[in-house]
Amino acid sequence: MKRDRWTPYVFLAVPVVLYIVWVIAPIIQTMVLSLSDWDGVSAAFNFVGLDNYRRLVSDPYFIRSLKNNVSWIVAFVFLSLPIGLAMAMLFNTSMPGSNVFKTLIYLPMTLSFVVVGQVWSWILEPKYGAFNTFLRLVGLGSLARPWLSDPKIVTPSIIAAALWRQVSYAMILFLAGLQNVPREQVEAALVDGANGWQRFIYVILPALWPSTVVTITVSIIDSLRAFDIVHVLTRGGPFYSSSVIANYMYIQAFNNYRMGYGSAIAVVQFLITLVFILAYLASALRQEVDYT
Repeated sequence: MKRDRWTPYVFLAVPVVLYIVWVIAPIIQTMVLSLSDWDGVSAAFNFVGLDNYRRLVSDPYFIRSLKNNVSWIVAFVFLSLPIGLAMAMLFNTSMPGSNVFKTLIYLPMTLSFVVVGQVWSWILEPKYGAFNTFLRLVGLGSLARPWLSDPKIVTPSIIAAALWRQVSYAMILFLAGLQNVPREQVEAALVDGANGWQRFIYVILPALWPSTVVTITVSIIDSLRAFDIVHVLTRGGPFYSSSVIANYMYIQAFNNYRMGYGSAIAVVQFLITLVFILAYLASALRQEVDYT
């Protein structure tokens, strides 16, 4: 009996140890490094306290990266969610070819952001890129721009490329949520004379709240950890105008050999992300309590 009681803990021991080694330990190590001036190469390791964090407050490039991340959050929440929901509502019907369209729209989600960035670098290339070429063909050549080298439009251009992938993810999450909408309630609202918009607002949307919370949380976390596509398309340029927190952290730690300063940036990013994760967990726990 005693052996049977300890069997589950034996099986749990391996993943717990791996999680501590590969997740918890690096987080603690990064926090310690953020209090130092280590360059990542030499043996010199001097603790500087909170100097790195004080420097962040007055670092214009970090502030710009933070503002760009806010733009990513706004776009991922207020653009990808409504578009993904609209597509989910459309493809949740029995329209001809809906499965084919769903597959085609979901295809970008199967690609990594590195591949997405490479594809969009060809599309947004200023001289021979597909987008500017199309504008010239339809007589709108005056709208052609150097999308990835103009500081004023580079961040929206990269966000638009990322949305191409993110919208399909939101669509799939909402499609899964629509399967849990009580069909009896929808039919009852129809019998009561509610039109399509009223059924959506008062019946479908409230039932989709758990899926909406998950989609919002995932979208915010994805926007905060944006790195791959920025690194592929612009590496944060020109003049840090498209930089995000993760990209700026990489530049400081591995290009400028300021590992301590880069670790401080990573800790700030981790704490911001943790706020949204805890908010999601609190919402999920509240729902569990309500259901019980």
